[in-house]
Amino acid sequence: MEMTQSMMMDRENEGGEKEKGEESSQENGRLMLADGGVAEKGDPKVNSGGGSGGVSNGYPTSTAQSPKEGVGGVPAGAPRTLVVQQTSLDRPRETWSKKMDFLLSVIGYAVDLGNVWRFPYICYQNGGGAFLLPYMLMAVFGGVPLFYMELALGQFHRSGCISIWKHICPIFKGVGFAICIIALYIAFYYNTIMAWALYYLLASFRPTLPWTTCSNPWNTVNCLRYLSTDSNVTWTNTSTSPAEEFYTRQVLQVHMSPGLHQLGSVSWQLALCLLFIFTIVYFSIWKGVKTSGKVVWVTATFPYLVLLVLLVRGATLPGAWRGVVFYLKPDWGKLLSTTVWIDAAAQIFFSLGPGFGVLLAFASYNPFHNNCYKDALVTSSVNCLTSFLSGFVIFTVLGYMAEMRKIGVETVAKDAGPSLLFIIYAEAIANMPAATFFAIIFFLMIIMLGLDSTFAGLEGVITAMLDEFPQLLSRRREWFVLGLVCVCYLGALSTLTYGGAFVVKLFEEYATGPAVITVVFLEVIAVSWFYGTSRFCADVNMMLGFSPGLFWRVCWVAICPIFLLFIIVSFLAFPPEVKLFDYIYPPWTTVLGYCIGVSSFICVPAYMVYHLLTAKGTFKQRLLNGITPVPSGPQSDIIITHAV
Repeated sequence: MEMTQSMMMDRENEGGEKEKGEESSQENGRLMLADGGVAEKGDPKVNSGGGSGGVSNGYPTSTAQSPKEGVGGVPAGAPRTLVVQQTSLDRPRETWSKKMDFLLSVIGYAVDLGNVWRFPYICYQNGGGAFLLPYMLMAVFGGVPLFYMELALGQFHRSGCISIWKHICPIFKGVGFAICIIALYIAFYYNTIMAWALYYLLASFRPTLPWTTCSNPWNTVNCLRYLSTDSNVTWTNTSTSPAEEFYTRQVLQVHMSPGLHQLGSVSWQLALCLLFIFTIVYFSIWKGVKTSGKVVWVTATFPYLVLLVLLVRGATLPGAWRGVVFYLKPDWGKLLSTTVWIDAAAQIFFSLGPGFGVLLAFASYNPFHNNCYKDALVTSSVNCLTSFLSGFVIFTVLGYMAEMRKIGVETVAKDAGPSLLFIIYAEAIANMPAATFFAIIFFLMIIMLGLDSTFAGLEGVITAMLDEFPQLLSRRREWFVLGLVCVCYLGALSTLTYGGAFVVKLFEEYATGPAVITVVFLEVIAVSWFYGTSRFCADVNMMLGFSPGLFWRVCWVAICPIFLLFIIVSFLAFPPEVKLFDYIYPPWTTVLGYCIGVSSFICVPAYMVYHLLTAKGTFKQRLLNGITPVPSGPQSDIIITHAV
């Protein structure tokens, strides 16, 4: 299998698509003689008869050296057994054009909006610099081993998150379907945040940014522009900033919805913005990794350029040092709190993103012998460093805001999530010199951070479905992707209503978190305990030439399951208190949220029951069949004939 795969990989890198197909068809077989010899194309041991000794498929004819002697000591004219080994002639799997296409795609997927708004907030909330200790421990013993495992699984079995389970533990195939449903839920709300950013971007192309003044039609009597230059202004508890009113009353229009029970109409401005976002997404992924691998050269690198520009600008602002001190000042006493360790585990897990089917899909397009071990270390390190860098970008500006308002940094930094970007950071940018320029590049960065993750999430679903139903979908990829994007757009319409922000928060808290962590818990159990760590390490050794060490084995068998179980139990023991602006979610929304979460996870036990009911044999045979993996790699058909 290893030889066959490596031969195919070498050929895939030569010539055009047509040449690759012809070479694969001509060379994808061997003639094995009954005396133990193997006839390869152009084998000098067999093809001793010169140029006329070839047959139509490129193999030589077996020309006897003398009429009496025959071949291999068999007398001439005696019956001989001809064994023909024909490997699969399926179309070769698509691969990345360049190694950097893969690396940038993985980095773009892992580095998303959460790195910019969630990590800095979680860090200062949980002890500043002291938080880095549990964060790094959770990364080393939990996040990175899971990241490495998924890359290795996808690269070896070359399958998406559904069909890969027949090679690992067939009865767990429902995990793949659950992953696809979770990815759809994410697409329903995640792209809406990019639509908000696009609205801000379009509003930025004017000399005076609209969220800097209180004289707009959407402003209320409570609107107050309050900076150190406004000495005659008194800020009260009922006062609101122009940036907050622009976000809540003009972009979201959340004041026109009383809550989840009455969402209101769809905002046509946001509907158009989201349509534009999905149009970009479609034309970036419709042809596969060949096109998306090129797009990420822009979408994955541009945010780093903007982050560096904003970091330099923020560091030169008055009061920036106050924000940095607040961000990194260690509070070692907080390490005794369980909440800090829970937040560290959850942050590294959602930041690296195992369990969403994306790493499996991306790695499945790699060459068989690609060094996925090094890729895992490089990309996970870049992701963690980006989170750390984003903290400086955010908190230098928050320090500047605190200095301007003559208040503490903790008062300015009271909001997490989108409000941190769309209210606090947007207001800070508006009060800088060259505000229009910085607003444009900042919201472009937000859009590109989100696009990478959307490309990846949908590619995970597309790869899974194309691998599971190749006869139906492989030649209709463009139409399938169009249908998928349309479903995502229609599913996102509820987030575009006046109460859409409430729906986004509900999906964010319940639809993905507990479900995807439970899915990954089952995945690591299936790989480590059912498929077997020894077998998995042998697969890695076949690909890379070396086997994972004791550290990785212990992590996969024991530490990672405990790490994930710790997060699951914490979610159940400390359910999140969901609140947005002044709206406190009523109890029935908690039930609704858990129903959304269970709706994806229910695929796992449902498929187990289906598999046991439809399999043949006794219950014990069905169970054994359900946990016995099908060998991966090119399968061979052996045809034995007798010839004279």
